[in-house]
Amino acid sequence: MSGGMGTRLRPLTCHLPKPMVPIFNKPVMEYGIDLLKEYGIDDIAVTLYYLPTMIMNHFGDGSSYNANIKYYIEEKPLGTGGSVKNAHEFLNSTFVVISGDAFTNIDLKKAYNFHKEKGSKATLVLKREPIPLEYGVVITDDNGKIIRFLEKPSWGEVFSDTINTGIYILEPEVLDYYKQGQNFDFSKDLFPRLLKDNIPMYGYITEEYWCDVGDLDTYIGTHIDILSDEKKHYLLGKPQSKGIWIGEGTVIEKDARIHPPVYIGRNSIIREGAVIEPYTVIGDYCAISEGTSIKRSVIWDKVNISKNCEIRRSVICNNVNISERSRMFEGVVVGSYSKIFSDTTVKPKIKIWPYKTIQENVTVKDNLIWEEKTSKKLFGYRNISGRFNVNLTPEIATRIGTAYASVIKPKGTYVVSSDEYNLSKSIKNSIISGILSTGSQVIDIKNSTIPICRFGVKHFKADGGIHISTDNLYEDMLHIEFINKEGANIDKNTERKIENSFTIEDFKRCSGNEIKDVVNTYNFSSIYIKEGVEKLKNINEIRNKKPKLIIASPSKNISNLAERYLKDIGCQVKIVEYNREMEVESFQNIIFEETGDLGIVYSGNGEKIVVMDSTNVIHDEKYYLLSLLIGFKSGEMKEAVVPYNFPRIVEKIIYEYEGSTIYSKSNISDVIQEIVNRNIDFQYTLNFDGIWASGKIIDYLIGNNTTLTRIVEELPQYFYMKREIPCKWDDKGNIIRRLTENRQEGIELKEGVRFIDDGGWALIIPDEEKPVFNLYIEGYNEEYAEELCTLYDEKIKNLMKS
Repeated sequence: MSGGMGTRLRPLTCHLPKPMVPIFNKPVMEYGIDLLKEYGIDDIAVTLYYLPTMIMNHFGDGSSYNANIKYYIEEKPLGTGGSVKNAHEFLNSTFVVISGDAFTNIDLKKAYNFHKEKGSKATLVLKREPIPLEYGVVITDDNGKIIRFLEKPSWGEVFSDTINTGIYILEPEVLDYYKQGQNFDFSKDLFPRLLKDNIPMYGYITEEYWCDVGDLDTYIGTHIDILSDEKKHYLLGKPQSKGIWIGEGTVIEKDARIHPPVYIGRNSIIREGAVIEPYTVIGDYCAISEGTSIKRSVIWDKVNISKNCEIRRSVICNNVNISERSRMFEGVVVGSYSKIFSDTTVKPKIKIWPYKTIQENVTVKDNLIWEEKTSKKLFGYRNISGRFNVNLTPEIATRIGTAYASVIKPKGTYVVSSDEYNLSKSIKNSIISGILSTGSQVIDIKNSTIPICRFGVKHFKADGGIHISTDNLYEDMLHIEFINKEGANIDKNTERKIENSFTIEDFKRCSGNEIKDVVNTYNFSSIYIKEGVEKLKNINEIRNKKPKLIIASPSKNISNLAERYLKDIGCQVKIVEYNREMEVESFQNIIFEETGDLGIVYSGNGEKIVVMDSTNVIHDEKYYLLSLLIGFKSGEMKEAVVPYNFPRIVEKIIYEYEGSTIYSKSNISDVIQEIVNRNIDFQYTLNFDGIWASGKIIDYLIGNNTTLTRIVEELPQYFYMKREIPCKWDDKGNIIRRLTENRQEGIELKEGVRFIDDGGWALIIPDEEKPVFNLYIEGYNEEYAEELCTLYDEKIKNLMKS
């Protein structure tokens, strides 16, 4: 399969199909052909789509490889399965499917024998992978039979570290599920259907080397893996001396220093005084001048590097010219035919597209893509976060805005807002510039909250929205929240598309005359407050009783908005200055001293609240339970969305009121989306709009002539615990797999791994952003909950030790 565009490898693949990307100076696809030939496979079909003639011209009819190669070109992308089905005339017996960009020495004979012994119709070659997020995860039983698939999971969906390598052994009849010319994918379409129909399908776990050369890190890493492992040196041919491979016609001048392991191609010249340090690969017809130092880098063909340059863990593509005293740092990629003039510095992680010219004495520092963190993801738990002018600069913010509008809808309409801080406003203006560059309309609703931004998207019938806020705890930390047209957070699939657009700069730009004016909407909060007042049923009673509220928030903007809203509905309001160190007891004392009816603390983003009186403090899980109880008692809810990691005691409340429970993934984006999809407006308000929620609670208490204490007394008792267990990033997939190996009754694999017994349950979910496992426990009493917590804490720690 050689039709992929290799977008994650750009700029390596800007003018080159991914299977033609060189590893040790020959196309990666050539290694695949060598592997097939090694096991006596002579008849090879190649499926093509992107730049097909480059592959056809290089490999021809296969005669130079003692093989018979046929080509099948797709007119439009057909998916992995569709592209193979396109070669149906070739497929008249058991066949092997292998990716043109896979670099592996898998024992195909062992895999084939396994396939036949099991009577399998489709055998997937699997591999253990410590961080399996970018792959399809496959779960097998003890006999190797496949029982479940999951394509590119989030950490909460990782149930194993066994991933799909994209190498398959198939019987022709499995393709009868689809017609030729139909677009379908092996992992997403064909294999799930085979599983559903109980067609024999097995997973063969290989211990041999396999690498999907999917991104720039793995591209360089593959070269380092081969050079550092003597067992794989056979792939490189015979060395000139230990750890040094030098091609025919290459000249190493006297006083040039070569530190193994190093691989140098044909007809290159390494001048005296040049230093070629370990794990460097240099192509054919290259010239490395005196005083230049190269380390852990991959240099392609016909590259000229002048005097006194420094290249560190970089990729330099074909026909690049680098002038004297220039420096390339870790993660730099220079595209083909580029010219870098003297005294240029290219900062880490920068990509330079082909045919670019960088003038002399320039520092290229448009930092690309990721903040420096292990997860390598632009999006975190629910948003993009970063430090101002460190990894979230105005330039990056502009590109984020462009990527978002490019993916959602170029020339669409977007609501943009921020909190009151100048940091947020600065990044907001940069994001607006990016959105405008797609020809889109921007409605700036100024100082706002995330709930108001969501309300604004629906009010203006916009295509989406973005809210920027400054963290109340960490200096210079910003959060960027993305809203879809329904007013919910964007889903994971949309996040991936935005990340991809941002990474490869696949932007939908407009011409200058299509740029629109920004619509500046001042005092939009007045519309929001008016709408919130209209949602209340007992407004006259509230105004008659004039309940007294004590409120606080880390955000003065939110405190002021809440005060306006609460006064509008008839409350007496006293704002208390928020202090992070303020203890709950001191806040309750203020309520007591002021003879307040309720105290409310609003979160810094305006989404959550803590409700209290002089005897009760209701927050987190208890508040969620309270909100559902009010919803069902008032008749405003008939069903409730519950996060999967939430205490199951909630079912008691819902059952009592003959409601139904819908469990969603624990991620807040999934919870909000499920609530919005089901139009459970009351639940959304109480859990994701703090200001309106406070009004709804007061409305219920006044309308039913009750108090917070009486409602709290109706809540069932529960024993629930949460704990974080530190781990290494690379341990996550391995430990989750080992936790699920013994699939006895009482294990659920809906999100993370949930162990259930008669007395309670334990849920283990790998964290999306941090190297930790999140452990959630519920027991029938406090002692048993603590016992479960200790048990699974120790279980995970013991697995890490072993």
